[in-house]
Amino acid sequence: MVKRTLLVSALIASTFGASASELVIAGRDSSYGDAMQFVVDEYKKANPEANVTLVKRPSKGLYESVVLSMREKTGSYDVILMDDTWAPEFLANKWLTPLNKNFDSQDFIQTTFDIGRYPDVKGAAYAAPMVGNVAMFAWNKDLFEQYKLKQPQSWSDVLNAAKTINSSGNTNGVVYRGVKGNPIVTGFLPILWGYGGEVVDQHGKPTLNTPQAKQALETFIAMKQYAPKGVDVYNADEVRDSLQKGTAAMAIEVWPAWVPDLDNPKISKVVGKMEMMAPPAEVGKSSPMLGIWQLAIPADAKNKLQAEQFLSFASSAQMQKALALNFGIPPTRNSVYADPQVVSQYRWYPQQAEALRMGKARPRIQNWAEVESILGDFLQMAMMGQMTPEQALQQAQKRIERATKK
Repeated sequence: MVKRTLLVSALIASTFGASASELVIAGRDSSYGDAMQFVVDEYKKANPEANVTLVKRPSKGLYESVVLSMREKTGSYDVILMDDTWAPEFLANKWLTPLNKNFDSQDFIQTTFDIGRYPDVKGAAYAAPMVGNVAMFAWNKDLFEQYKLKQPQSWSDVLNAAKTINSSGNTNGVVYRGVKGNPIVTGFLPILWGYGGEVVDQHGKPTLNTPQAKQALETFIAMKQYAPKGVDVYNADEVRDSLQKGTAAMAIEVWPAWVPDLDNPKISKVVGKMEMMAPPAEVGKSSPMLGIWQLAIPADAKNKLQAEQFLSFASSAQMQKALALNFGIPPTRNSVYADPQVVSQYRWYPQQAEALRMGKARPRIQNWAEVESILGDFLQMAMMGQMTPEQALQQAQKRIERATKK
């Protein structure tokens, strides 16, 4: 696999020669930007004549920039990094180029690749999965053993365990993100799915005003009494710190970027104690939330051939292994999750891979960002006691119905 990828890259270099066209890539900033810069640098080593420019932007700025370019057909970018929630809008507007049918997709975890298909999982593939983000559930094995508790299998188990541990007075039973908008919704969705509820049905019609959603929200709100004071404004940093300091026994939602230092003795007080698993389910099967970042080629790209070869290089098993080991970027390939060197560095990777295989995408609707914002507002009002769960869901349903009819 690696030799074939490098050979293809070498052939590209000889084809383009000294007059190779510029390949322009739109990517993220911060840690994702550093990782993509590494990929670009490695690509240029394999293809010395390649002329590659990486544009780094924050997430919101990246979205705005690529939308403007593709909508106006300026051809500014040949490759874009995109959140999987942007894909429904991009694909509905025919802004992306389908991947070549010979694109090597066999080693990808199926759910991570299928999320880039359109109009459904049987359709053509339009993106290569680059970052295998998936929401996990974290629990302190030592505390569970101390209180003679079993690994939670349902959200009822989580509540009962949180109550038992919290009664000691030394450790909060559970922690989560309570900030309205994306954070609180991201924490709530696996619980909603775990009760058999949905935000919208397969036709995009809101389905929040249901007994399943009410049960899920009641469970979510009940967790607050076992969470740290002020959890209503907790975000990722506070959740991570609570786990590392050992002041919280469970977290209902953690992402790969939050957990590597849990086993770092210089930072963490819970080295070897925290376990990761797919979120529990009250009914049916677990539904971990996918948060896949994908590489895609705009329909108006000027260098589509070179762009697709870059996608193959960037998403190869060799590159994903390097990104995991050096930057903590979670892979999307089965072989990398099974690599002994990678697993020795991230002991929870087998569980993470299993969560990816069971993973579920957020609703595939064009205006998900607006729907998420509405739901987040009402979830927090219910969390703070300003509305009952039933009132919050009813109002969210009405607002989302109006938003999706636009």
